[in-house]
Amino acid sequence: MPIALTYLNGRTPTAEQLAPLAFAGYTHFTAMQVRDRAARGLDLHLERLRSASDEMFGHHLADAELRTLLADAVRRGPRDSSLTCFVTGRPGEFTAPDVAPDLDVLVRVTDPAQPPAGPLALDAVAHERHLPEIKHTGEVAKTRYLRRAVARGFDDAAFLDRDGRLSEATIWNLAFSDGSSVIWPDAAVLPGVTMQILRRRLAALGVPQETRDIRPADLDPRLSGVVINSWSPGIALDRIGDRRLADGRAFSALLHRAYATEPAVNFD
Repeated sequence: MPIALTYLNGRTPTAEQLAPLAFAGYTHFTAMQVRDRAARGLDLHLERLRSASDEMFGHHLADAELRTLLADAVRRGPRDSSLTCFVTGRPGEFTAPDVAPDLDVLVRVTDPAQPPAGPLALDAVAHERHLPEIKHTGEVAKTRYLRRAVARGFDDAAFLDRDGRLSEATIWNLAFSDGSSVIWPDAAVLPGVTMQILRRRLAALGVPQETRDIRPADLDPRLSGVVINSWSPGIALDRIGDRRLADGRAFSALLHRAYATEPAVNFD
């Protein structure tokens, strides 16, 4: 039976409490994979929630309070799960309160993610996310472009900014390799937690990294590519648009090895 546990400020919510949140868009969140009641990069998830709350609401909840809410939800669920933590403010969107809003925390515990095996083909579409540095819920374009990409014979979509640079994909960060360095796109993107984990673990392992412009014209069989999110530290890409890439399995394996060196934080 699928897992579906929801907690609002640490308690099982009523339908009346959830109703105002059902389609609310002025909310930010973080998502992680929990294995054996532990998760990697907890410090980065907490920093994400803290900085996004400051930007959207003018203040944030203490890390200790958030850790307690996350740990309580994990303990009530199975040992392996997907965990998503949303932070929203009262009185909600389409309002302009005179004082900083009270913050509510909704935590969902669902089935562990089953990422696609790859290699994936991404459509290339012109799009820039609003507030790209924040993981927020007001993102109708991501699903729209995913569905359009699938209808066109792709697995998902990658975004091109106004300068024609590749930035990120719908729910993924992008990374490339020329066989000697890991290359991160130089564009406005969400700094994904898995991406941040990889950057610090690759640095610790002495793997060269660089950030530079990547345009479709730069993609050729000398480069391999992957997509990255909380589901996986690397799923190989076959092509972006009509541009073929090198076999990305070795690059993906490198990222998986680097990710595995990040200690997991136990919620028990």
